[in-house]
Amino acid sequence: MSLVVEKFGGTSVGSVDRINAVADKLIERQAKGEKLVVVVSAMSGETNRLIGLAKEITQQPSAREMDVLVSTGEQVTIALLSMALHKRGNDARSYTGGQVSIRTDNVYSKARIQNIDAERIQTDLEKGRIVVIAGFQGIDEFGNITTLGRGGSDTTAVAVAAAINADECRIYTDVDGIYTTDPRVVPTAKRLEKITVEEMLELASLGAKVLQTRSVEFAGKYKVPLRVLSSFKEGLGTLIVYEDEDASMEAPLISGIAFQRDEAKLTIRGIPDHPGVAHQVLGPISDAHINVDVIIQNASAKGLTDLTFTVPRADYQACLGILDTLVADLGAKDIKGDDKIAKLSIVGVGMRSHSGVANKMFKTLADNDINIQMISTSEIKVSVIVEESKLDKAVESLHKAFDLEN
Repeated sequence: MSLVVEKFGGTSVGSVDRINAVADKLIERQAKGEKLVVVVSAMSGETNRLIGLAKEITQQPSAREMDVLVSTGEQVTIALLSMALHKRGNDARSYTGGQVSIRTDNVYSKARIQNIDAERIQTDLEKGRIVVIAGFQGIDEFGNITTLGRGGSDTTAVAVAAAINADECRIYTDVDGIYTTDPRVVPTAKRLEKITVEEMLELASLGAKVLQTRSVEFAGKYKVPLRVLSSFKEGLGTLIVYEDEDASMEAPLISGIAFQRDEAKLTIRGIPDHPGVAHQVLGPISDAHINVDVIIQNASAKGLTDLTFTVPRADYQACLGILDTLVADLGAKDIKGDDKIAKLSIVGVGMRSHSGVANKMFKTLADNDINIQMISTSEIKVSVIVEESKLDKAVESLHKAFDLEN
């Protein structure tokens, strides 16, 4: 019998009808000889509703109490799904993160999993039960409820799969797999049958929102076979594999195009060029817990340099305020900002063995009158910053240039 962890997101369990449909699917899979552990999210919209209730009480709720509050969404789902399975004749058992002993650190709202005690899960599986676990949550060493951050149920599922040495972890969502790009932007985008962990990590971190980045990292670290499927229609979805398992994965130049619209760019100009200047500028921004992405420092001219970097658009005004306080201390000329930019990235392991990929990207954008403002590269990706108003045109032109529809 194969041992499988299946995770269902909020839209997949968004109503009683949807929960009953999931229960039917699980009974059918068990009848085919699968041992099943199920991880579920809160019903669609429930977490936002709970956050809204907290904000009606106070605009600055305690981080500990917020985790206690929002974790209840998953508790509702696990109980309802277990009831649906009981009705269908299976002695299912539901568990919160604390009950199944998903141990985390004590960083509320973004805790990290440290270990999982799989003994209770294994005992239930041996008795023929379907085990239903609340995603997104755990418990710290002091018994406090913690949550893993938005999308944390994906990470729970992969971590549980690693702990019980599952044959596969399946993530059910409202899409039927990983696409070459967002089909809402490019209708001819194609579903990928396979993609490497490396490529998926890049795509997830660069804007593809199908999987939480941490869940892909977990899958790569513990070599958990991971598959993304749709809850709403049958299909094989997309299998996330390891590069050395399938040499043909090197054939495509690129596998996908990711993008992020909500970006902003800041430039501090005319800074005296001396050791430590980047730290002087970026240190206070890091201290404010703002993530800096693409960074470019110009070549020095007459002892002065410019430093340009991007941040999430939501942090743009905060960054401007920090830089304003630094200008005089650094002896800089001024600050320039732009909060109407986007980041566009092409990703593919084929870049390792093929030259000219970046050049093809740059030529395609130039041919479509799209100016590149910044460039960032790694071994298997090229990212550029472009004007947000031209992002959709850029994605469409690159998708066609690299023949991704085929």
